[in-house]
Amino acid sequence: MFFDNSLCLTCGSSLGYVRAERSLVALTESDGTLLRADGTPGSYRWCANRELARCNWLVAVDDAEALCESCRLTSVRPNDAEVDAHVAFADAETAKRRLVSQLDALDLPIVPRAGAADADPEHGLTFEFLSSRGRSVTTGHQSGVITLDLSESDDAHREFVRQQLGEPYRTVLGHLRHEIGHYYWPMLVERAGLLDEYRSLFGDERASYEDALSQHYGGGSSADWVDTHVSQYATMHPWEDWAETFAHYLHIHGGLETSDAFGIEVGEPSRSAGAGAWASSTAVAIGPMIGTWLGLTFALNAMSRSIGQPDLYPFVLSPTVVSKLDFVHRAITSAAAGRSAAGGRVSTM
Repeated sequence: MFFDNSLCLTCGSSLGYVRAERSLVALTESDGTLLRADGTPGSYRWCANRELARCNWLVAVDDAEALCESCRLTSVRPNDAEVDAHVAFADAETAKRRLVSQLDALDLPIVPRAGAADADPEHGLTFEFLSSRGRSVTTGHQSGVITLDLSESDDAHREFVRQQLGEPYRTVLGHLRHEIGHYYWPMLVERAGLLDEYRSLFGDERASYEDALSQHYGGGSSADWVDTHVSQYATMHPWEDWAETFAHYLHIHGGLETSDAFGIEVGEPSRSAGAGAWASSTAVAIGPMIGTWLGLTFALNAMSRSIGQPDLYPFVLSPTVVSKLDFVHRAITSAAAGRSAAGGRVSTM
C-alpha cells in the first residue's frame, strides 16, 4: 500500500489515513460510519475533500469539522467554476498531505491559522492554492501564509521553468518543503538562539533581500556555487540558502524513511564511488544519515542510468553543504527534544 491509496487492490478494502498514527488502516462501513477492519477502537468518516482533493485522510466522527487536519490548513483554493484548476489543486493537496505527515514525523509543530481550537490567527500556518490563469500568482511565503501557483502542477510548465532557471529538478512537493522552511526559520533559528552559528554558515540574513534578488537575476551566480550551496537559487540570499537546505533535508529524510519502510539497504558507498566528496575532518551529527543517503542515491542513479533515464538524484553534497544540512538536522532535533521535555508544548510565536 502507498501513502495516498484509498483502496487495497488485493482485497478490495477501503483504506484511510489516520494522522495520529501516521498509518493507513483498512476500513469497514457500518450505518454510514467507518470502522477499522482489525477491530481497533475508532469511528471515522471521510474528509469532505475526498473527491475534490483526492483526500484519503480520515476525520473522527466526534470531530465537528468536515475536513481533515491537512485540508483545513488550506484557506484559499480555486472556486467551483475554475474546473480546469481542480486537477492541479488535487495534486497540490496530495503534496501537502505528504508534507504534513513528514512534519509530524519530525515533531515540528503545525499550528493552523484559523478553524481550530489551537489556531493562531497571527502566527499560524495556512496555504493558498491559486490558479494563475488570468491573474498573477507568486509562489512564496509571508508571515505564515504559503502561496502556490497551481501552474506548478502542470508538467509542461514546470519543466519549462526548470530549464529556464537551470534547476536539477522542480516539484510541487519541493516548493512546499522550501516555503515551509521559511515558516520554521524564526522558531528553529532566531528564537532558538542559533543566529550566530546560522550566520557563520549561511551568511547574514539582514542583507538587503531586494538587492540580492536583483543581483541574482541580473548577474547570476559564480560557477563554483556547488562547493558551497545545495542549489544555485540558494546563493541568492541567506534566507533562500536556509530554505533550500531545509527542503533538501526533508528530501533526504523522506527518501530514507521510504527506503527503510521497503527494507532497502544499500550501505555507504566506497570512497572510490564518491563518498569522500563530502568527507570532513569535523564530525557532524548528520554524518551517518548522509552516508546512508549517498549509498542509496548512488545505487538509484546507477539503476536509473541502466534503463536509459537521467539521474534520480542530480545533486552533489560538498563538505560545506553537509555542514549546513547538519545545522538544519540539529535545529530540528533540538526543537523536537524541547517539545518532548515540555510535554509537546513549544510556542511557535
